[in-house]
Amino acid sequence: MTALVPRPSAELSTDRHDPRDDWPDEARALADHLAEFYGDADPLPTIAGGWIARQKSRHTRRAYVRTFKSWEEYARSASIHPLQAKLPLADAYAKHLAKTPTRNGKPPAETTQAQALAAAGSFYTYAARLQAVDSDPFAAVLRPYVDPDYSPTEGMTEEETARLIEAARDWAPRSYALVTLLYLTGARVDELLSLDADQLGYNHGHRTLPLTQKGGKKRPAPVPPLALDALLGYLGDRTDGPLFITDTGRLRRWTQPEAWKHLRVLARRAGIPQAATIKPHTLRHQFITDNLANGVPLQDVQDAVSHSDPRTTQRYNRRRRQLDDHPAYSLAAKLAARLDTEEEETPSATGRD
Repeated sequence: MTALVPRPSAELSTDRHDPRDDWPDEARALADHLAEFYGDADPLPTIAGGWIARQKSRHTRRAYVRTFKSWEEYARSASIHPLQAKLPLADAYAKHLAKTPTRNGKPPAETTQAQALAAAGSFYTYAARLQAVDSDPFAAVLRPYVDPDYSPTEGMTEEETARLIEAARDWAPRSYALVTLLYLTGARVDELLSLDADQLGYNHGHRTLPLTQKGGKKRPAPVPPLALDALLGYLGDRTDGPLFITDTGRLRRWTQPEAWKHLRVLARRAGIPQAATIKPHTLRHQFITDNLANGVPLQDVQDAVSHSDPRTTQRYNRRRRQLDDHPAYSLAAKLAARLDTEEEETPSATGRD
């Protein structure tokens, strides 16, 4: 009988694979950024990069990177390592957020503050799982009150929306395609700008675009005929590269800041009152508001924009109704009528009628 002899142990490869090479770009970029200040031996770059790498969507990763950089810079300015931060510093940071002007010169909205604090808390939850910190310094920070019925997005009237779309149509095919897709699909701008030209698909009689939403959720969005005509008119014979490219002739993807800036140019051309502050999300706001105003069931609109809570969808409509039906208008009309009557009854300065 032949004896079983164990095989020699396989030798480990001398080519070491760095798991960080498998991280998304945003995670690697944040780790490299932090390593410039803390060095490669410090655990913070790897922990922060690993935390970002866990986020499912590119939109969330980018947002978390921005908010974490803000918090890390604040902690560093106080000469406190982020992994050693305690509640008093987190409290101070919350106050700092509330009064620091944004690009429009105003403090951030309560929702923006709450999201930044929640993102910081998410990082410490991850760090605690790795036993890099004892607790989350943001767990007990008082969050700003967020009114469930308020949306900071400035809405437009249907006539203003039409003027904006007409201005985009008259400007350039790319402008027209982007604005009509934003308005007629309710998509977020990052969902559209991340697409490639070959992703325009077909499903059960519908032309579709595969949108990747918050949390990594995917859904095929139907492209209505008007938006499809605008998109095909822009693409022409092009079937590869990014869906929206810069107008320099190169196949470079159009970025969100570039699209935001261009939308404000179009809004000024269209005479939109809030042209200086309009953003692509305004058209998502209009998609929701105008559909609800046209009698589309709330459930259908909620499904179209993939809101998990119908109250989020209804918030857009409720704000418009509160403005359109505000009692200030009826009171002002009554006062105006009385003033007009008194003016008619009052003799002129010359004493003649």
